[in-house]
Amino acid sequence: MEWFESEDFWRDFYPYMFSPDRFSAAKEEVSRILTLTECSGGSLLDLCCGPGRHAVEFARCGFRVTGVDRSPFLLDRAREHASKTGASIEWIMEDMRNFVRPAAFDLACNLFTSFGYFKDEQDNLRVLRNIHQSLKETGVLIIEVVGKERLARTWQNTISAELPDGSLIVQRPQLRDNFCRVHSDWILMKEGRTRSFSFEHTIYSGRELRDCLLSCGFRRVQLFGDLQGGALRSGSQAADRCCPQFRRIDLFRLDLYFPCTKVLAAPMLS
Repeated sequence: MEWFESEDFWRDFYPYMFSPDRFSAAKEEVSRILTLTECSGGSLLDLCCGPGRHAVEFARCGFRVTGVDRSPFLLDRAREHASKTGASIEWIMEDMRNFVRPAAFDLACNLFTSFGYFKDEQDNLRVLRNIHQSLKETGVLIIEVVGKERLARTWQNTISAELPDGSLIVQRPQLRDNFCRVHSDWILMKEGRTRSFSFEHTIYSGRELRDCLLSCGFRRVQLFGDLQGGALRSGSQAADRCCPQFRRIDLFRLDLYFPCTKVLAAPMLS
């Protein structure tokens, strides 16, 4: 079993990965995404939608939203979240390697480091091709992943934090495959009990991710320093966020003690 197939992982770490603050932040994140992408409505794909925190906000902005995830537990949480807000969303349980709906979406999102799960790079490229095929000719993709550039600047061998409920979470990342994959052990200590899980994913530099997107038919890759479209900076002066647009966005952010990159891309016009 692959780590992302474990319902125990999502269930045990859910309160720490998807805290109330994260749900609250989704509204502003969606607003910035819409401003940067210049998308104001239509059909939207939230691929690896998790508990639906962004999907619900997009629906509240008037989009027809399809949320796709392979975890029954996370989809149940997404349905609960949507029911509380009255949002009408299509929820689909499917592996992102298999979901395709040709020329169906104006905007596609793959957020919160949900790309690069697969050790076989062909599987990761298959995901991009599926998204490309699922977008309309003028559609836009925004994808959020861990970025090599920020990871190299902020690397720590061990990261720990005390959480609001008094529990302690420890993360121990390791670089593997010549700086192509990150393996991480997460240890949760709560009320005298310890739970641990290991997972890994592929990491990309901006150029590597750009090349992947272009090879799968995307075009006009641009990088930005934040969701407001600020200039991308490098070195010690780099902003926590780094994004690309028109159509691609690269956005660095410290998310659950991990840096993230967002990429926005448009499909090749036929």
